Amino acid sequence: MRHFLTLKDFSKEEIMEMIALAQKIKTQTKRKQYVPYMEHQTLGMIFEKSSTRTRVSFETGIYQLGGIGLFLSSNDIQLGRGEPMKDTARVISRMVDMVMIRTFSQEKLDEFATYSKVPVINGLTDEYHPVQLMADYLTMIEYGKGDHPICAYVGDGNNLAHSWLMIASKLGFELRIATPKGYECNDEIVTDAMRFAEESGAKIIIGNDPQTAVEGADVVTTDTWVSMGQEEEKEKRIAAFAGYKVDDTMMQKAKSDAIFLHCLPAYREYEVSESVFEAHAETIFTESENRLHAQKGVMVWLDSHREDKK
Repeated sequence: MRHFLTLKDFSKEEIMEMIALAQKIKTQTKRKQYVPYMEHQTLGMIFEKSSTRTRVSFETGIYQLGGIGLFLSSNDIQLGRGEPMKDTARVISRMVDMVMIRTFSQEKLDEFATYSKVPVINGLTDEYHPVQLMADYLTMIEYGKGDHPICAYVGDGNNLAHSWLMIASKLGFELRIATPKGYECNDEIVTDAMRFAEESGAKIIIGNDPQTAVEGADVVTTDTWVSMGQEEEKEKRIAAFAGYKVDDTMMQKAKSDAIFLHCLPAYREYEVSESVFEAHAETIFTESENRLHAQKGVMVWLDSHREDKK
């Protein structure tokens, strides 16, 4: 059984297979050709963390693939009343064909996958956000930035930064990460990325200077400084991240045709200026739409690699 829990579980070839599927399915969708790759299948969608893009993209995606999505809030199922994750997994996975989970703990996700009889997709955890990076890379390809790009991530060393580390180290491109001191990426995840980079030829540079990171970059990206569950730290974080806002001055250090990506929601004049956001709005909202298409590629790929269907 293959799950989609973190990009470190996949080879470059497998990631590119999913991207190719996403491209194919997106082209078909734009032509209103809804191919029922997952006809009559049910996607269980468990949300411990609320979301706009994750819910709409997965629910629409499974519908366009010929199946149906079930929205399962932790407030509506026994998981929210203390049922062990492994029991929830053993119940739900006997009733649906695939599960997407958006939760806080990677350990919860891993436990669910261990006991699940069907493929499980990480819709976001505190450690990783792999479906977002699939959408980001699809967008990079569409904007001509998919072939050995130089990418700069400026901001918090969070789940998004960790997933950038995974995709860069697997696909073999250059990634520069700049975070404030005290907000660096997880050491173990960095170690994994460096090991994968040795195999792929990727160049991973980690530091604390955003200006240096952005110099000559093809792609510049960031994320909110205050993620869900960190609201009590807001003022402390705003002070710590002073100088990390991606504004016009910072973007001018990147290549003249560089693109800016943001996974949304974006908080203007914090992690990104209004002017940079609006100048790159078309790219950002294409990136947002690509969550739909990239996730369809992931779902179809996982479904095609189920041993019980071969």
